[in-house]
Amino acid sequence: MTSRPVRTCFRAYQLGNAGASFSFFSENIFTLIEARLTDISRPNLDQELAYCGKSSIDVLHITSWDNDHCAMTDLEEILSCYEPIKIEYPGYPPHSETAKKCLRIIKNYQTINFDRNRHVKCIAVDPSYIDSLKSAEDLAYRDILYHPRFLFDGESNNNSTIKLFRNGCFNVASLGDVEDANIGAYLRRSKIFGREVDVLLLAHHGSDCPTNSKKFLEAIQPRITICGSHFDNQFDHPRPEVRQRLFDLHIPLMTTKTGDVLIRSLPPHTHKFTAKNLIANSTKISSEQDFVSRKSQLLSMNADTIRNIYRPHSKWHR
Repeated sequence: MTSRPVRTCFRAYQLGNAGASFSFFSENIFTLIEARLTDISRPNLDQELAYCGKSSIDVLHITSWDNDHCAMTDLEEILSCYEPIKIEYPGYPPHSETAKKCLRIIKNYQTINFDRNRHVKCIAVDPSYIDSLKSAEDLAYRDILYHPRFLFDGESNNNSTIKLFRNGCFNVASLGDVEDANIGAYLRRSKIFGREVDVLLLAHHGSDCPTNSKKFLEAIQPRITICGSHFDNQFDHPRPEVRQRLFDLHIPLMTTKTGDVLIRSLPPHTHKFTAKNLIANSTKISSEQDFVSRKSQLLSMNADTIRNIYRPHSKWHR
C-alpha cells in the first residue's frame, strides 16, 4: 500500500459569535462540518467552494444538537442555499425544542427533495448505525466513525459524533464536544487514530477536559491542532491550560480567534500540506507552517509492518 495523490483542503471559519464551523474537501467531496453560517463566514464558505471547484455542499456533518453546532436559522439557510445530498446528524435524541425543530427541518428537507425526485441521504449517527459499519482494518483512505458507540443518559456533549476524515492527503479528526475520559482512552488505544491524526479539532472548543489533556495529546501527537472559538468568548477557549500543554508538547495551535485557518495539500498531493492562519477579514497571514502527513510515513513501510499496525479497531464510514 502506498500514498496516492489526493488534492485536499480544510478550512476553519471565523463566525463572529459562539460556535464552530469547518469544511473538508477531498475526492471531489465537499463536507461542511457543523450547521453554522454567519455574515462573516458565508463569503468565505463561498470562496472555499469556488476554490474547490464546487457550487454546492455534498455532505453536511453535524456533531451535536447544541446551538453552537447546529443553529436553526443557519441550518435552514445551508439546506436552502447549498443543497447537500447527504446529512449526517447526531444520533442522540434532541434535548431542546430548538434541537427538535432542527431534526424536523432535516426530515422535511429529505421529504421535499424526494418529492422532486432528488435523493437525499439522511443518517442518524447512533450506536446501531456505527455497529452496522464494516471494520476499518487497513483501509487507509476510508473515513472512520468512532462514537457514539453508546449513549450517555441526559448528556449532549459526550454523545457528540467523533469522526476521522481519512480519505485525503492529510487526515482530520473531529471530536465534537466529547469530554469523557473513557472515550479519550478508547481513542488513545486505537492504532489508527493514534497513528494517523494530522489535524485535530480540539474537543469542546478547547476546554480543559480529558480529551484535551496532556495524556491524550501526548498519545495522539497530531501535526497541528485547530480551535473554533470566538475572540471574546466567555469561557476563554481555548483554555490557557490547553495552550500551555500544546506548547510544552511542541504541537502547533491555530484558532479562529485570529481569523480563518486554511490547510492545503501541496503538489503532488501525496504527503505534504501547509497550514495558514489568516488575519480576520483579510488574506494576510498571521502564521504559516508546513507538515508531512503521518499516514504517508506509515504507508511507506513494508507490507508486514503495515499489516501489524492496521487492525479492526473501529468502523469505516460508507
